[in-house]
Order: sequence, then C-alpha cells, then structure tokens
Amino acid sequence: MLVKSGKLHQQIAHDKKFEEMAIIREKRELAAVADVAAAIDDAGTESHRPGHEALALLEAHGWSVPTHPANPLSQPFIEAKMAALLALGRLPPLAPVASVAYQSNGRLLVIADSPARLSQALEGLAETLTIAVLWTGALPAPVVGATEIVTGKLVTLTGYLGAFELVFELRSAGLSQTAPFDLVMDLRASPIFGMHQPPQGYFHVGDGIALQRALAELPEMIGEFEKPKFFAYKESICAHSRSRKTGCNKCIDICSAGAISSFGDIVKVDPHLCMGCGACATVCPSGAMSYQYPLVMDRGAQLKTLLNAYRVAARGQGAAPVVLFHNATDGRDAMIALAGDGVGLPVNILPLETWHVASTGLDVLLGAIAYGAGHVAVIAAGSEAPQYVEALEAEMRLGETILHAIGFSGAHFSLVRPVDGVISSETLRSVVPGETVPVPAGFNLSNDKRGTLEFVIEHFMRHAKSTPEQIVLPAGSLFGAINVDQKKCTMCMACAGACPESALMDGGDVPQLKFLERNCVQCGLCEKTCPEQAISLFPRLLMTDKRKAEVVLNAAEPFGCISCGKALGTRQMIDSMLGKLAGHSMFQGEGKLKRLQMCADCRVTDMMSNQHEYSILTGKSPGNP
Repeated sequence: MLVKSGKLHQQIAHDKKFEEMAIIREKRELAAVADVAAAIDDAGTESHRPGHEALALLEAHGWSVPTHPANPLSQPFIEAKMAALLALGRLPPLAPVASVAYQSNGRLLVIADSPARLSQALEGLAETLTIAVLWTGALPAPVVGATEIVTGKLVTLTGYLGAFELVFELRSAGLSQTAPFDLVMDLRASPIFGMHQPPQGYFHVGDGIALQRALAELPEMIGEFEKPKFFAYKESICAHSRSRKTGCNKCIDICSAGAISSFGDIVKVDPHLCMGCGACATVCPSGAMSYQYPLVMDRGAQLKTLLNAYRVAARGQGAAPVVLFHNATDGRDAMIALAGDGVGLPVNILPLETWHVASTGLDVLLGAIAYGAGHVAVIAAGSEAPQYVEALEAEMRLGETILHAIGFSGAHFSLVRPVDGVISSETLRSVVPGETVPVPAGFNLSNDKRGTLEFVIEHFMRHAKSTPEQIVLPAGSLFGAINVDQKKCTMCMACAGACPESALMDGGDVPQLKFLERNCVQCGLCEKTCPEQAISLFPRLLMTDKRKAEVVLNAAEPFGCISCGKALGTRQMIDSMLGKLAGHSMFQGEGKLKRLQMCADCRVTDMMSNQHEYSILTGKSPGNP
C-alpha cells in the first residue's frame, strides 16, 4: 500500500471506495452503522438488490439474508451478529503507525529484448517519465523515437521505488557501469526479481493485462510516497545466531519479499522492501519480530469486543460464533461476491478484515478461542505466497494439537480456499464450530507473544476436560525442553552463554546447569554450540507449573586447585581435558599435566620454582641464568 505523503492511512481506510467505512470508524457515526443494519433487512427481500458499492459496505458489516432458506430461524442470531458489529464500530480508531517514505523523480529503466513489446510499452510514457532502455536482445537494437537505448548485459538490479541501482556491462566496452533509477519496467519473459512480492516500483510485464496496468500506474508514481512500517524488531531476544552458530532462520526463510537478511547475530529488515504480510511475526518463536498493523493488542480488543457482544445478544443460544479473517484485496473481493450471491454469509460468521492473513499467528488464533469463538477461519483467496499458506496451516495444526489434548473436541481452525476461483457460501456454511471454553477470558491480548500464549493456555487449563502433564509437539514448535546427556556434558556452560532467551543458566558459585522451560524457544543454538554434542531438543508444551520453575539439568563435583584449593572447574571437565592432552608433546615430562589442575596463580608459581623449566621468553631455565 502506497499513498501520497500527507494522507493518513488507517487499517480500514486502504481504498477510496471504502471512505464511508473509514468515516464510520474514525468519527464513530453509529447512526450510519444503524443505516447499514436497516439496509441488511431490506436486502433480505427479493425486490431489493443492492449495487456493488452497497454490497461492499453490507459485507463489511457481516451481511446475512435472514429470509433465505439457507438461514432458517436465524433472526435472533442476525440481531446478535449486528450487535457484535455495532460494538466493533464503537471502538476508537487504531493509533497511526510509523511510516516509511519513498521519493521518486520519474527516472524509468526499461529492460527489453523484443522490439515489438518495447515500442508498445514506451507509447505514452515519454511525456511524463525520463526513460532509458537497456537492450539485452539481439543486435542491432531497435530505434524508438528519441528514447536512449543502451545495449549491454544486466549484471544486478537492486533497490526499490526511488532507489533502484542497475549494474550492467556495455557490449562495446565490456566494463561494468552503475546507474540509478526510480522505476523499472521489465519486458523480458523471466522477471529479474524472482520473489513472490517484488519491490515497489518494479513492474514485470509478462502479458497484455500487466502491460496495461503498468502503463496506467507508472505516470502516477512520481513524487513522495509513504506506507506503514508494518513490523517492529527487538534484537535482544532474537534467536537467529550466536558466535557464528545459526539458530532460528524462520523469518528469513518465509519472507516473500526478500526483505529480511542475516546481519551477524541478528537479522536486518529493509522496511522499504517489506510488504506487510506479517508472516515473520507469525513464525517468530521468541516474539522478537512483531506485527504493527494492527498490534496484537488492538486485534485482541477487536476480537474480545466482537465475541462478547455476540454472546450477550445471543443469550448463550446456538453454536459458538465463527471468526472469519480475510485480506484487503482478493479476500475482500471474495467477500463482496459472497454478499452478492443472494444468500450472504452464514449468520454465525463474524468477518474481520486484516491487511494480510499471514499475520494471523498462534497468539491470535488461540486468543479468539479463549474469547469464546468456536472456530477461526482464514480465507486464502490466492494472492498469498505458498510459504504463507504452509505457515498458517502449521499454526492451525499446532493450535488444534493443544486444544484436542486438553479435551476441546471438534475443528477449531480452517483455511478457506477458492474452488475454480470462487469461494462459495456453501463452503463457509459447512464450517462447524468446535468446542470452546464455557467462560470467555477476561484478560487482554498483549504485544508480548509468549506472554499472551501463556495467559491463553492457562485459561484453557482452568476449563480443560483433561489435564495432561505435557503435550508432545511437532519439530519446529516454539515450546519445548532440552535433553542433556550427563555422561557427555562437561559443564563448560557454552550452551548457557549461547542461549538468547535465558532459558539455560549456570548455577553461579555452584557447578550446575539450570533450565527454565517457559523461556525456551527451541531455536537449537544450545544444541549446535555444545562441543560434546550432549544436547538434543524435545518439543513439547509442559502443562504444569514446572515450566515456570528452574530445574537442574546437570550438576558436577567441583574441582579445586591441587595447590591452593581455589575452585577451578568441575572434576568431569578437568578429567576430560587431562585425557585429551595426556599424549600431547607439550605436556610430556614431570609435573606438566599437574599444572592443568592448578589455578592460574599457582601455575605461574610452580613454573618459576622449577629449576629445569624452559622459558619461551628468554630461552633459558631459571636455574641456568
């Protein structure tokens, strides 16, 4: 989403045709919402068929047709649904988020290898943009008016709107040159940027529709633009890397825009490349990466308000409601189509628009169930990157594993996908809510991901039908313990030094390795750092208070200096070291291995008192000055 600088952008005001919705939210004109309720009643009659704009507005407020045969005896629940959506409309507008700025002066790079496509593409653009063409096709290059055409080989293209950098080689000279551009139109068959979401300002024109879109949008992309900064990053708890050992790569691997990269022990996010999907926050096990559009705190307030109002108005009758997330693009279009099919949404489905459905993580999914939803459905309309769909499915499976283990039966989560390009009302009508909590949670969701999940899980346990001591989770989960092979562990504490979450700790003055399970994010840094390969991960969710208590994973007999008795390490560590160095040439001879059992001070004293000791500094022994 890009807007000209100076225009405010709220979460529900992404689009000019939805200005009326933005006014409802921002000014809280409840009378306008009431008019929507009346329009919904009118829409239930055969004589009233609302137009496209009305359908969009009706859908946004959960339009259902009470008189349709598919909605028998639904009037009380229509009223509950409207009460929920009216309550949602009373919430104050979301606080503005920080923005990311772009500056474009209209310098357009066209990359082409086909004369016919080049002539067609340049038509009409020369009047508004400064155009340069990099010709990579067969020679001779075509001549198109007065447009500058350079023949050469593209080496690299990096950047984004207003800040592209082209590196190319001239065919005549064979030397690499660099040139800056604001916009790029790529006319070749294969795009330069292979990621699912290329940078702002880059247009790959693969067909006639894409060409028409580019020709319409490019002249408008001059000036100052801004978009929300969709993420926040707390590097102190990032589990990406420590001491050149890689732990968690989940945000890097999932980003479909190529906006996240490794930067030493942390990651670096380019806000200009970020497209706001929120998948990085969804898969982040520690909460180091968090979504800002909206904050989980604000999303939680929406869910709590929506579900509480529905429950009160329905007087506890009927099945638990279903929350339906959809995005602001093709997901919204699918919802509008559903609103216009004459049936509308099932009466127990409460729609909630989000900028991108990939931001719907485990904290939001389980949070909705804790607030009383019987099911959370997410529309994946087709624009989502494949890895985002996989991540959502993994989050849903994890949530379902937890709920089933504690006795909440039924299906609680689902992805709704189009069939033959269409999401039908029958698909949504087939969603059967699962068993939910009898008493909705009263707490608020917070922006601390793991803190929110802890509150949610504790609420589930208070109402659980079964109380297992632990729930075994699939590999890669964000909860778990570690197993330490005490026979291999030398208590070197390398694992504790590498742990970014303070899940592993030393025992202070006592040679102990301690573990706090609630802090463990299963990043694997301890496992990869351990020189003895004594650690393995055990993904699970411990359901007792033991997860909040420090436990001793290993303890060892302390070893003191054989000369003065000062604490030196553990006996196992010293014995291991002696065993490995016993055959080394530097430790042959009287007393040399004994010095490994001394503290630093006693070791120096022993060396100086030995008349036969050879000094590497003087080349002499103390007894032969």
